[in-house]
Amino acid sequence: MRVLFAGTPEIAVPSLFAVAEVVEVCGVLTAPDRPSGRGRRLKAPPVKAAAEQLGIPVLQPERLERAAREAVAALQPELLVCVAYGKIFGPRFLELFPRGAVNMHPSLLPRHRGPAPIPAAILAGDTESGVTVQAVSERMDAGEIYRQSRRPLTGRETTASLSTELAESGAALLADVVARIAEGKIEPVPQDENAATYCGMISKRDGLIDWAMPVARIERMVRAYYPWPGAYTYLNGTELKILEATVVSGVDETAARPGSVAGVDREHGILVQTGDGVLGITTLQLKSRKPAAWKTFLNGHPEILDSVLGGAEQ
Repeated sequence: MRVLFAGTPEIAVPSLFAVAEVVEVCGVLTAPDRPSGRGRRLKAPPVKAAAEQLGIPVLQPERLERAAREAVAALQPELLVCVAYGKIFGPRFLELFPRGAVNMHPSLLPRHRGPAPIPAAILAGDTESGVTVQAVSERMDAGEIYRQSRRPLTGRETTASLSTELAESGAALLADVVARIAEGKIEPVPQDENAATYCGMISKRDGLIDWAMPVARIERMVRAYYPWPGAYTYLNGTELKILEATVVSGVDETAARPGSVAGVDREHGILVQTGDGVLGITTLQLKSRKPAAWKTFLNGHPEILDSVLGGAEQ
C-alpha cells in the first residue's frame, strides 16, 4: 500500500519513521521552510529533514490548491496518514486517496479536539492522557476511532515531556493501525459526541499569569506552557518567565496581595502569593537572560524579595 505522509513538527517525526517500516511511503507533505532565528535564515520543518534522511520525495506547497493536488496525484498514493500537518484537508484533496485518510491525535478523543490537546490536558488537570488514531473527517478531530492508547498523568508533566512520550507511543499505535488497514483487518468506531471537548490555538498572551488565580491553576500553566509561550509575569516592568514551580502546602499567606513575594524556602524556592495559596518558584528566567535556579537568580536580583510580581505587558 502506498502512503502519503503529512506532518510538520517534531512530534510527527517518530510516526514517519514508524509508518515507513510497515508500508511504502511514496511522498511526504509538509509545510514550507520558514525564516527562523535572529538571522531569519530559512529553516526546514523537522519532518522534511526526516523524509530526506529516508530518501522520500517531499512536497511543500503553501496551499493545497490544484498544483499541489496534481503533484500528490502523480505519486499515486492510496492512503493519507497525517500527524500535525497544520492545514485542513478539503474534500477535493481527500478524494485523491482511495483508501481514505487517518490521523494521529495526541489526546483521548473526543476529549480535547483541536490544535493544542497536550497543553489542554495539563491545564485541565486531567489524570490521564494518550493518543488516538482516527479517520479524517470534514469536522476537526471528529472522525471515527481506530485505536487509542492511554497513560496516567502524574501531575508533573510539561508539554515538552508529554509531547515526547506521546510522539513515541503514538508512532507505534499509528504504524499498527496503518498495517492493519493495509491488510483489511480493522474497522473504526464512532466517537461519543456528547463527551466532546475543544481546545483552541495558544497565543503568547495565554502565558501571562494572573496572580489572583488559584495556585493549582498557575502551577499547571507553568507546565502546560513550557516550552512555549512560557508562563510569565513582570518584575519591575521586565518580563520574567516561570520555568519550574510547585504548590507549597501548609503556608497561610492568604491575607497578602496576590503577586507579593513572601520570602524564600530551601525546598520550594522563591515564594509568591496567589489567590488561594503560595507558589514556590525554583527556576526562572528574566527576559534576555539565561534560565537560572532560584538561588542564583536571587543573588543577581535581590530586589525580587521586596516586589509584587505582575502588571500589564510592557
